[in-house]
Amino acid sequence: MGPTRVAILGATGSIGRQALDVVAANADRLRVVALAARRNADELTLQAERFGARAVVYERDGGADALAALATAADVDLVLVATSGTDGIEPTLAALEAGKRVALANKETLVAAGHLVRRLVDGAGDRLRPVDGEHCALWQCLLATRPEEVGRVLITASGGPFRELPLDELAHVTPEMTLRHPTWRMGPKITVDSATLANKGFEVVEARWLYGLEYERIGVVVHPESLVHAMVEMADGSVRAQLAEPDMRLFIQYALLWGHAPAPTRAMDWTLPRTLRFAPVEAARYPCLAAVLETARSGSLAAMIGLVAADEVAVERFLAGEIGFGEIAVYLHRGAALGRAHGRSAEPSLAEIRHIDAEVRGALRAEQVLR
Repeated sequence: MGPTRVAILGATGSIGRQALDVVAANADRLRVVALAARRNADELTLQAERFGARAVVYERDGGADALAALATAADVDLVLVATSGTDGIEPTLAALEAGKRVALANKETLVAAGHLVRRLVDGAGDRLRPVDGEHCALWQCLLATRPEEVGRVLITASGGPFRELPLDELAHVTPEMTLRHPTWRMGPKITVDSATLANKGFEVVEARWLYGLEYERIGVVVHPESLVHAMVEMADGSVRAQLAEPDMRLFIQYALLWGHAPAPTRAMDWTLPRTLRFAPVEAARYPCLAAVLETARSGSLAAMIGLVAADEVAVERFLAGEIGFGEIAVYLHRGAALGRAHGRSAEPSLAEIRHIDAEVRGALRAEQVLR
């Protein structure tokens, strides 16, 4: 059997570039056949030449249809969905419908359309492989575990760059300060979401769809060292945890190869003195996390779609200097309300998801700065 033929959507982003590092290190097991990106067309062309990809799609030329066509091509075995925002929904659904395997690095796909994904595949496994560090770690911890053995799961968060900043100074942080994440090197959208902990709220929603857990059994804990990526509290009181140096290539490789392989990263150095700290999330410091969890627990899928759209608008405006850091949470609440108002069914179709998304974005972009 030959190497797994891979399509990478979002090839010029942080995850896409690191995925190509993994492919290069495992050339006997992985082969790139298609690449797509929203920006950096020159880099995309160079990547295609280096890896011999037969198909290249610059997203702005074809949009969701072009990505879906790439994801369902006959010579593609596995699709790495590493696009940003809700652009990953159509190609993920199309790939799963076509019987492909999907390595999912896009949070918004499950947050906005998890119910549609769940109709096609029964959570995390060979067909749907989580790439996010926390969910890849949970996946590993939960292997060969029966549901009745699990008490709850815990997702860790570094706390971002402002975890120790006095609360009264949060209103004055700048985009430049926000993009200086203490642990990870990521794109601007996910870096801002990591500072607000909106991303942790999204990961709680992802856990619901990936592992079939109720929200009451999914927790978030602050862990500044970012060495423990997830934990599972067993029903007997014991805890399983996944530890690794904070390097996304480890999780990307695990997802692409469906298991462990020679380390793509440096191993843990146990001769170094280490301190592992854990702390609860400060509600006053992270109102965006509270907004996501409140919306998720409400059970309104339309509200969650609206919140996802609002988060993209808010982050765009924050990075452009149009709103303050503290106003992002206001947008999330507003987006959830608008999404709920525009929702027509309990389980929105793909067309309805796109309708709600467009309506919320349009409404928020037409409004002046929210207070």
